[in-house]
Amino acid sequence: MNRSLALLVALCAVALPVASQAQTCESNAEIAVLASPVAPWHGAPLRVVVALEKPADGELALIAPDGSVAVTAPRRYAGIPYVWYAEVKSPAAGNWQAKLTRGGCPVAGWTIAVAAGKPASPGGAAGSVWPVRQNWSRATENLFSAWVEKLFDAPLDQDLSWPALHVGLRDASRNFLFDHLGLGEDRMKITLRPDCADLPYFLRAYFAFKMGLPFGYSKCSRGGGGKPPQCFAWDSIQTDAPASSNLAASFGSFTRKLADVVHSGTGRTPAASNKTDYYPVPLSQETLRPGTIYADPYGHILMLTRRVPQTESTAGVFLAVDGQPDGTVARKRFWRGNFLFAQDAALGSPGFKRFRPIVRDRSGRLRPLSNDEIAKSPDYGDFSLEQTKLSVEDFYDKMDDVMSPSPLDPLGAMKEAITSFEEQVRTRVNSVENGRKYQARAKGEISMPNGAAIFETTGAWEDFSTPARDLRILIALDVVTHFPERVARRTDRYAMPAGRSASDVKAQLQDVLLQELATRKFSYPRSDGSQWTLTLKDVVDRAQALEMAYNPNDCAELRWAAPANSQEASTCRAHAPSAQRAKMAQYRPWFHERRRPPRP
Repeated sequence: MNRSLALLVALCAVALPVASQAQTCESNAEIAVLASPVAPWHGAPLRVVVALEKPADGELALIAPDGSVAVTAPRRYAGIPYVWYAEVKSPAAGNWQAKLTRGGCPVAGWTIAVAAGKPASPGGAAGSVWPVRQNWSRATENLFSAWVEKLFDAPLDQDLSWPALHVGLRDASRNFLFDHLGLGEDRMKITLRPDCADLPYFLRAYFAFKMGLPFGYSKCSRGGGGKPPQCFAWDSIQTDAPASSNLAASFGSFTRKLADVVHSGTGRTPAASNKTDYYPVPLSQETLRPGTIYADPYGHILMLTRRVPQTESTAGVFLAVDGQPDGTVARKRFWRGNFLFAQDAALGSPGFKRFRPIVRDRSGRLRPLSNDEIAKSPDYGDFSLEQTKLSVEDFYDKMDDVMSPSPLDPLGAMKEAITSFEEQVRTRVNSVENGRKYQARAKGEISMPNGAAIFETTGAWEDFSTPARDLRILIALDVVTHFPERVARRTDRYAMPAGRSASDVKAQLQDVLLQELATRKFSYPRSDGSQWTLTLKDVVDRAQALEMAYNPNDCAELRWAAPANSQEASTCRAHAPSAQRAKMAQYRPWFHERRRPPRP
């Protein structure tokens, strides 16, 4: 069976295996290409992905064996990386041509052999959860970024949310690695419900499983007692020998073990440590690519999925996804209310980080690269301690500069912040509703942890309470309501209207802020299932009551801080026990002061 993929760059032919072996070749830009499935054949869609690191325009065409053009595709994502994606649902058997052209001039070409019958599917490998067929490199990292970006692609104004990760992975229109191995592996109903710490690992492991790449993970402490998290052991797909000869079943078993080991502390390990799964990167458009994670100092982890460049009329945006304890996966924007930052050695090192690359040594054993090796690697070279030297304000200022290098329109920037706040509020609707549904079918109250454990525990409290989410919403509320003051303080960052003073602009922004908060509405289901509508202004006005609105034993009305004896609260039938209310009153200063307590 011919699995060759011939890459023509600058009219020079270079042989590339088609079996998902991503390779690079230098012409005007570094090129990575993937043909999927691993063994193309007539009975499965043919998908071709091309990724470049440097800005480039052009068109990707798939040409059938008879010479006809089956499909053309413009550049899909304005990276980094810059990505083209083309698909043919039922490819004819024979040699297909994939050609990338720019301005009518050929840039690169590939020959893809499509079999008439289904080829043999790849099997397992002794002593490994899945066989390792290739190494992590700049090319495979670019394809990983391209895969993450397409998986979570949606219009900027669309709420993207799934009840579980497997919902998105089973969508062949999103997942260009769907059934990549030809095993029907994505039709086997493997359940994946990662929380925020698990999500990046599950995505990285899934991509590595499909592409035959190395994968490993560290066993780490959570920190506490004034000390940051530390990692003390490292395992890989070689040390977790599969219990089944079925590759897909082995992957499913592996993810369950993975979920039991990794946690939010794994992302907050000290930046200079070599014994970590992530390493810190500098803050730039080149390094903050899809697949980069963000670890906040209080235990939440997100993964970047896309950068939307700044335009003349809109600010630049970073989009990210996170997992919730109930399994929900949702997309959100980078902004101060979602991505918390602090410098406290006891909490570890927060910030943006990438997965530490894993390589095979001469004996074939897997090991992670050290920070020094990453810094010197031509495929990476982006290890940096820059973020550890930034104050909180410096961090957010630098991120503003990365997202939007040109001065921002102050009114447009404020509306973007309000939209981000609104997204957080709407996401909370789902979390409170999940608690309401659980409350309706469960018997008895949910036990409440003590102290800082309310933010970090297991069981029904973790799944249905919202202390961490509510703390972030309160912080986001402060960011929005104080936005006019920020503009007046940082006039150099904004394109201030000619002839208008900072105080004039501040007054205008305050007026618009009140209007926007009053007109943006959302609804939540009350205890009887009826919908009740609130505005963002209601949320702002109820900030004080929302400091004690995270308990899943309370009715939905109380969790949205409905005033006592109001029509809104009339359907409430559930109240947290008095002992729990007393503990919440004791912990209230954390929320009022917008600070999360350290782990004991």
